[in-house]
Amino acid sequence: MSDITTPAVATEPEPPDTGATPDERHRLSVLGGLAALSLDAMASVAYGPESVVLVLAAAGSYGLGFTLPVTAAIAVLLAVLVASYRQVIAAFPDGGGAYAVARAHLGRRTALTAAASLVVDYVLNVAVSVTAGVAALTSAVPGLYDDRVWLCLGVLALVTAVNLRGIAESARWFMAPTAVFVLSILTIIVVGLFRDAPASTEAAAGHASALAGDATTVGALLLLKAFAAGCSALTGVEAVANAVPSFRTPGVKRAQHTEVALGALLGVMLIGLAVLIGRFHLQPVEGVTVLAQLADASLGHGAGFYVVQFATVVLLGLAANTSFGGLPVLLHLLARDNHLPHVFALRADRQVHRHGVLFLAAVSAVLLAGSGGDVNRLVPLFAIGVFVGFTICQVGMVRHWHLERPAHWRAKATLNGFGALLTGVAALVVTGTKFTEGAWGICLALPLLVLLFEAVHRGYARIGERLELGRVPGPLTPQRSLVVVPVTAITRLTRDGLSAALSLGDEVLAVTVVHDPAEAEALRRDWELWQPGVPLVEIPDGHRRLGPPIAAFVNDLAADGEHTYDRLTVLIPEVEPARFWQRALQNRRGAVIDRALRRDTDAVVCRLRMRM
Repeated sequence: MSDITTPAVATEPEPPDTGATPDERHRLSVLGGLAALSLDAMASVAYGPESVVLVLAAAGSYGLGFTLPVTAAIAVLLAVLVASYRQVIAAFPDGGGAYAVARAHLGRRTALTAAASLVVDYVLNVAVSVTAGVAALTSAVPGLYDDRVWLCLGVLALVTAVNLRGIAESARWFMAPTAVFVLSILTIIVVGLFRDAPASTEAAAGHASALAGDATTVGALLLLKAFAAGCSALTGVEAVANAVPSFRTPGVKRAQHTEVALGALLGVMLIGLAVLIGRFHLQPVEGVTVLAQLADASLGHGAGFYVVQFATVVLLGLAANTSFGGLPVLLHLLARDNHLPHVFALRADRQVHRHGVLFLAAVSAVLLAGSGGDVNRLVPLFAIGVFVGFTICQVGMVRHWHLERPAHWRAKATLNGFGALLTGVAALVVTGTKFTEGAWGICLALPLLVLLFEAVHRGYARIGERLELGRVPGPLTPQRSLVVVPVTAITRLTRDGLSAALSLGDEVLAVTVVHDPAEAEALRRDWELWQPGVPLVEIPDGHRRLGPPIAAFVNDLAADGEHTYDRLTVLIPEVEPARFWQRALQNRRGAVIDRALRRDTDAVVCRLRMRM
């Protein structure tokens, strides 16, 4: 794939991935990876099985009999995805998932489409997770319903603050809620398997059934819809592959173990819950989740039931952390390839891609406010982006095996090809069935994001051409330079500014804008007494302006044919306050001159700050 030589990313050198690096404590272990990167996938068991049941309920109790076969098909796809992403982790240890695979094997445009789908998925994951968690809370405490938008923004602010401290730090915060939720679901499954009848049906009592009339046949389209809807439980499976650099040494092995552990836990929970749905003949009812009914049936309507509900509320609210672990790394890779501003490639001292975290928080906050905190407005859009990324990644891995041809490459390529077929069908079905419910917005957002990435790339390409990157520069040549120093009075700041200017240029001019003739006369008299060896030029202005007269003077110097300079520099001396509150005491003259010069001239502007 050909590419234009463009500016290198302005980021600090990254240390080699060895056990001796000082930032290892800020990276993830396997358990930390499960806590930080699997919350999305783990929490999806709260709505994945329910999505299957709600679709099959259209065919009545006969349709609900297909819950386990459909869930088994989803589990097969999960196994294929886990096996595939385990290989992706080994082949692309720098992270990036579908984007990295497509960039290496499917071309830049396809890679950018994969990146766009992942960006959309990560942002929607934050919005859906936060709104779902708050919705569960307001269901338990109806008095909070009117404040749900502020609650959503508060949860988002909390998760953002924790992630700004580092991904390993956030993993420690979220490990306990994750463990409680997983143990709660496994307890429901184990206890439920030993029951012949539900322990309680109090949770669903008094609620209207969402079950349609009985039917004797189930069409293929209904099964496809149920399969596609249930595949929402697979969102987040790719997060580990996207964040491989966040793991401790050996990063690849730890990431692979995390991916397998995530797949095993998620598969057991999905199959186990599907078995219990059939065992207890549960039906979807309005206002009560299927998971709540299962907890009621297995554990009874006591303390265990409320522990499960509380753990679900907490984990749904914190599942947004998966995006905060994966998206900043993806934005880092896009910035490194000049498809996003280079600021997204910078990392803070805790290995935090701070700008990526803040970007994700800002966009998610807009979605939360725009949706009014209503999860039902966001869920139909959730799975489309991730299925597009899944499909592109699988197709890219098929090409990877074909090119590399390691041992058993045909079997590996067949596995990835089968996965690409399944995820591609799921993407088409979800898009088609949800198009009028908001999926059209995702279909529009993906190409717009690709166009944005390419526009940024072209911008960096133009900069690279102007800077002649990749070429051997010509010989050094001396340049005649003039340094202009704006002054208003004779002070220590004026002395330091003129001294710095004398070291920068061949010639130095001091300029002052004249508003009051008496003040100008006093400055002229003091200048002659001081005799700094630098001429003082007075610029008259009757409108009491500061920046525009200096900018016009600099442009006149540049246009003067008798005094041609290769470089015109304006050095602005100003005071740097020792304390933040002292900034309010500044007159801001330096900022006013700076803006006028950068807007109206081609001069180089330097601001010399003297600390108090």
